[in-house]
Amino acid sequence: MQKQKISFDLSIYDSPQELPGEYEKLMSVAQKCRQQAYAPYSNFQVGAAVLMENGEIVIGNNQENASFPSGLCAERVAIFQAGARFPGVPVKAIAISAASGITKVSKPAAPCGNCRQAIAEYEQKQPEPIKIFMMGESGQVFAVSSLTDLLPLAFGNAYLK
Repeated sequence: MQKQKISFDLSIYDSPQELPGEYEKLMSVAQKCRQQAYAPYSNFQVGAAVLMENGEIVIGNNQENASFPSGLCAERVAIFQAGARFPGVPVKAIAISAASGITKVSKPAAPCGNCRQAIAEYEQKQPEPIKIFMMGESGQVFAVSSLTDLLPLAFGNAYLK
């Protein structure tokens, strides 16, 4: 038996204002989009903004449903919309912002497992990694340089060939 350690670098910015210009704007869009989330059951609002290689920004927010499995997370709403609107255009970055109507979300919220897998599909089919920026409703922003940092052993189409 052998053991291997998998690790990644996490960049921590004290606020969105510390982000490089285009990413600060992207996080601002995610924060605004979060305010329009449809979350009457969980009261947990998430906004996502996807920056495409062509400069377009595509948005998404969580959409809940009384039939709980029928809802969709903000990250998947945004990434699927990006794929539908701009097929073949690489995704450069995703910004995610989360807040709650019940308690203050003071630390960054990372994408759930389903969202990580959905983003992995897009990253695997393009030449460059997708940067991920995550925050709560205010405060620090966590950043990783690739989805593989969050999901290092992602399932992909190579298994299906």
